Amino acid sequence: MAGKVMKYLFGNRRGQAMCEYAVRKATELMGIGSGDDVATSGERSVLSILERQFPAPYCIFDVGANRGQFMEMVVSCLNTRDYTVHCFEPSKSAFAVLAEKASGNGRVVLNNIGLGGKPGEFTLYYNEPGSEIASLTQRRLDHLGIDFSQSETVRIDTLDSYCETRGIVAIDLLKLDVEGHELDVLEKGSLNMFGKGAIKMVSFEFGGCNIDTRTFFQDFFYFFKDRGMKIYRITPSGYMHHVDTYSEILEQFRTTNFLATGVDLQV
Repeated sequence: MAGKVMKYLFGNRRGQAMCEYAVRKATELMGIGSGDDVATSGERSVLSILERQFPAPYCIFDVGANRGQFMEMVVSCLNTRDYTVHCFEPSKSAFAVLAEKASGNGRVVLNNIGLGGKPGEFTLYYNEPGSEIASLTQRRLDHLGIDFSQSETVRIDTLDSYCETRGIVAIDLLKLDVEGHELDVLEKGSLNMFGKGAIKMVSFEFGGCNIDTRTFFQDFFYFFKDRGMKIYRITPSGYMHHVDTYSEILEQFRTTNFLATGVDLQV
């Protein structure tokens, strides 16, 4: 009886609008759709986990550093620790801002390149110079009123090649924000480091850009499961929610942050 009443109450335009509002707010509290700002996404807790679980010195990769938003958080949170953060940003405009922010900080290694599935020169598309949503895929964002027609040629390397050249044997935290091309970095460009178990934690974004690159959360789930790593959804409060099994409901294409690690966080 109660089910019939609910169907009647919400089986109309106003009722559906109320349902959509409630779902959006509820999922935002779960971290779904609230992961595009490092200051409010809960990502700061990733650095707290890093400090609790692993000893310094820390080797951190900030892949898709943009204008240094995550880098600044690392510097602020780990200022009393021994660490090095390698920043990768292919955009000339974004890199100029990043370099200015990191000026004089010997713990920050700046690279005006991106990381991907293979080395070479590629086209980076964006709506404006230094854009946070610049991507190696020309996204279709007409529905948001965004013109994605500007572009520039950028250099891309692989994580494995970079580590071999620099003599890097382990990465404590690999942060990925490359607008839909995270799997290229992981599946094609990092297999040597993952094969040696040399990457301890990976934080990555999943959202609307994955529609344009036709990549799914299922791909991430099995990539990390096959390597003995558990996935946690990062919530705005910093709580890590363990994603223990895969289901289609996880395919939520609104910016969400996840953490993958071989460590049992016991949350």
